[in-house]
Amino acid sequence: MATETNGAEEGGLVFHPMDQFIVQPFFGDGAVNWYTVTNATVWTALAVLAVFALLVLGTSKRGIIPGRMQSVAELAYGFVYKMVEDICGKEGVKYFPYIMTLFMFIVCANFLGLIPTAFTPTSHFAVTVVLAMMVFLTVTILGFVKNGSAFLGLFWVSSAPLALRPVLAIIELISYFVRPVSHSIRLAGNVMAGHAVIKVFAGFAAIAVISPVSVVAITAMYGLEVLVSFIQAYVFTILTCVYLKDALHPGH
Repeated sequence: MATETNGAEEGGLVFHPMDQFIVQPFFGDGAVNWYTVTNATVWTALAVLAVFALLVLGTSKRGIIPGRMQSVAELAYGFVYKMVEDICGKEGVKYFPYIMTLFMFIVCANFLGLIPTAFTPTSHFAVTVVLAMMVFLTVTILGFVKNGSAFLGLFWVSSAPLALRPVLAIIELISYFVRPVSHSIRLAGNVMAGHAVIKVFAGFAAIAVISPVSVVAITAMYGLEVLVSFIQAYVFTILTCVYLKDALHPGH
């Protein structure tokens, strides 16, 4: 039995789609310590550099006739600005830099993760949980700073019948504290699932009989992942705007 198992493993049919999410040293092998330069830190740094290159270097000349990088930067700026203004109102525009930074980091990290052999930081809950908790704490603190105890009105549904209000308050309270969980799992789960499916199809591409079908499936999934990479950044950002609106205007 051991011989048959080894033979199956040597045949190349066994593949592990989740191996691409393992955090490991970027240079050489060995244990991962807090000071180790890993694939996760390198690709996170590259995502930050991509944001800097696009928004700072790409707009440094500020030509009347914009180049490609300036056009993309201006489109991203206008897209996020309008989102913040439409959802949060004029009062929320002052928090636009923070929301813009979130959107650009997530979208750049997602797109860089589509490069073959790349690592996707947003596929790890360690990254998305930190991003979600930053939003949660920022919104909560801001809500109490701007509204004081009136922020608790977010949990009191005054339009509901009086007998139902305590029950609804408990539900609202639970849903509020679940926000960072759903906020982080949605992003990491979708990114991880898409990359895993592509890896599965890539594993079947080595089999001659189904290789053409596998290549078509990989191409279709890759195109879908390009769309998902943008959509998940958009969903994370628009939910941040909704939570910010609740902090600025907590009344039901």
